[in-house]
Amino acid sequence: MVTLTAPYVSGFLAFRETPFLLEALQRLKISQPTLMPQVVFVDGNGLFHYREFGLACHLGVLSGLPCVGVAKNLLQVQGVLKDEEHQSQIAALQKGGDSFPLTAASGKVLGKALKSCDKSFKPVYVSVGHKISLGTAVRLTHSCCRHRVPEPIRQVPYRLTLEHVGDVKDKQTSASARTSAVIMAARVTSRGTDRGKLACQI
Repeated sequence: MVTLTAPYVSGFLAFRETPFLLEALQRLKISQPTLMPQVVFVDGNGLFHYREFGLACHLGVLSGLPCVGVAKNLLQVQGVLKDEEHQSQIAALQKGGDSFPLTAASGKVLGKALKSCDKSFKPVYVSVGHKISLGTAVRLTHSCCRHRVPEPIRQVPYRLTLEHVGDVKDKQTSASARTSAVIMAARVTSRGTDRGKLACQI
């Protein structure tokens, strides 16, 4: 359990939670160095952000590790809207691995909406965090999906997910679940190291 002192401000989640995620990675590096991840999946956004620098970017830059932002809900930003066109693009996704770009009004691609598995009706929203291309981020996310949400994030203990992340009234404890997500990402992605792949082997 961690205690947060900074208030929750929409769009500034990284300033609130990055210190604890870095601490979790540092503890892992000291106690289980062989489990240090090749890539970290973050339950949140990277480039697909109000200022194009979300939690996955902050964590990646400060840790030096490749990071991928995977959000479950669409952030309506820079002209990307949850409108009829967006819904029709989702409906056009046929199978797991299909995706479409999230393009800002400026024409810049901020991320991709990914149908993560065949049985998923809702996409996840993948964006670059650090030291990784969007194409690789999307492929890695898809390779880690048995269900809609990639395993490094989904495998956070169910109790923590319900009690801490799902309870919007108790944002003070949400970092506990996110810290667990980093540790799980380390455990899962490290399985690919023997094959020299930047991927998770499940």
